[in-house]
Amino acid sequence: MDVDPEQKYPTVGVLNRGRGLLYRDSVAGSATAYKKLNRIGPSMLVYSRLKAFEGAITVTPDDLPESFASQEFPTFAFASDADPDFFRILTTMERMWDALQGASKGMGGRRERVKPADFLNIVMDIPPLPVQKRIVEAIGAVDDQISALNEEAEALDRVSMAVASDMLSGEPIVALGTALDDIRGGKSPQANKWPPGADEFGVLKVSAVTPFRFLPEESKSLLPGTFMPASALVQPGDVLITRANTPLRVGAVTRVPADVRNGLYLADKTLRLVPSSKLDPDFLVVAMALKAARNHLMSSATGTSASMVNVSQDRIRETPIPLPDLDRQREVASAVLSVRANTDAARAEATRLRKARSGLLSGLLDQSITIDV
Repeated sequence: MDVDPEQKYPTVGVLNRGRGLLYRDSVAGSATAYKKLNRIGPSMLVYSRLKAFEGAITVTPDDLPESFASQEFPTFAFASDADPDFFRILTTMERMWDALQGASKGMGGRRERVKPADFLNIVMDIPPLPVQKRIVEAIGAVDDQISALNEEAEALDRVSMAVASDMLSGEPIVALGTALDDIRGGKSPQANKWPPGADEFGVLKVSAVTPFRFLPEESKSLLPGTFMPASALVQPGDVLITRANTPLRVGAVTRVPADVRNGLYLADKTLRLVPSSKLDPDFLVVAMALKAARNHLMSSATGTSASMVNVSQDRIRETPIPLPDLDRQREVASAVLSVRANTDAARAEATRLRKARSGLLSGLLDQSITIDV
């Protein structure tokens, strides 16, 4: 449809790995360079031509309000013998992501795209409609359990931070920089799109660092011959912070566990916080997850992209944190991490169920697991 300069358009994007839509702020027609936009309606299949190789594909929610996207996001309506809920599940599968990666054409980076004609030529085994609906029921039951575990984990997250806030009430507030010895950065790497093998060097993606959680699987293998300085090597016990991320996730802080695999490096979007002798590393992670610190970091972030903003080292140093004595710091950290052990258990169970879901879905599609209709 043609863009009207007098209108505003609620816009969406598509998250990678089949994670659904990215909801963006409305854009005025007079403020966009696009002359045409695609209308995105409920229960439609949509993918990103540019990010298809990363699995940026989904089926929109049934209750999606009127939304729009650029023509880089082709959309498709479903035939009568296709269940949108089934295809929504299909977009969460690695076989779909692999097919999109195989259909991606172009030379490097932003020139790679999946054209609609190539997308429509992707071959998938699609069962009859009655089987599609039974698969939706079976997978939906597993998804409900996963959602319940995620909700439990989020509730425990809130409890842990309430415990921290209560225990730290009345403690002196200082700027983070006064309790640090240093902030050290990583290096912009030359990396592949895929994770490193067991004996390969890798570089952390920004998604590897989330509050209280370190995800080493969120990494990419380095291209052969890529130099990374020893100072960028991730070490057990490091306290890491994301300096660039989405607006809600910038400034995420975690501590690297003792069993981290060797050979992972920091990229330039992640920094290492080096606490002084008056700041316990585990307490630092807790303090940086408190509401005052999170609000400061998010409000300090700048950038022109709706999906990626940056926070400077100076603003990180200005982050307000409580600073009791070391014994109290360790007491608070111990209490919070004790609650979070239950959070981690809920997330681990959700991860186990996701793996079981993947195996069940694969079996249902290749008919190694049969289902009554």
